[in-house]
Amino acid sequence: MEIKALASGSTGNCYILNDGSSTILLDAGIPIQTIRIGCEFKLFEVSGALISHRHNDHSKSVCDLLKAGIDVYATEDVFEAKKAAGHCCKTITSGIDNGRLKRWLQLGTFKVMPFDCHHDVPNLGFYIHSTATNENLLYFTDTYYITYLFPDLHYIMAEANYSSEAINKSIADGRIPVELKKRLVQSHMSIDNLVAMLKHNDLSKIKRIYLLHLSDNNSNESEFKRKVQEVAGCEVFIC
Repeated sequence: MEIKALASGSTGNCYILNDGSSTILLDAGIPIQTIRIGCEFKLFEVSGALISHRHNDHSKSVCDLLKAGIDVYATEDVFEAKKAAGHCCKTITSGIDNGRLKRWLQLGTFKVMPFDCHHDVPNLGFYIHSTATNENLLYFTDTYYITYLFPDLHYIMAEANYSSEAINKSIADGRIPVELKKRLVQSHMSIDNLVAMLKHNDLSKIKRIYLLHLSDNNSNESEFKRKVQEVAGCEVFIC
């Protein structure tokens, strides 16, 4: 799979996933023109956009994608927040119920299983299988932990927003208010929680891990990369 990060962070998130046969978008929290440029002005080739949740840094261009005729897959909460409707609005929920797989979505040559994440609004992650490459990718962001284990992982795109040490230093230095700490720890993934999650999954087939949505004030790129490499033993990229 080819993974291209157009933006990652609190100002916007959007990624392009291509398996040589199909192209999909993961979140669309940046201007539509930036997405068009990232797609080399071939937006018409996109098989669909998967939106994790309604916050604008993940959903900014939902209405513009719909106007362009792109199928957008998101929770009802996203479409209500955007006041969006129409045949390109594909309302989805978690594909897992009591640990059992209920259904897959089909976007071109990609099969997608949504799963619930834990944020302050309804939020989904995506386990994605390419029938073209026979590879699997796990994508999640804006969640403080992941409930499930996933088989045969080749790529992981995971939020690593903060470390507790960095938050405490930011508070001590006056860069962030102490009240922000509670929201962060209850709605975003820390590097320690990510490392624990990775240790519980089988990473024997992992090829690359992409760290997403790092906080400007509360993260350390080199430290986060080192910690993940020690656990996964693969290439790690900071987006």
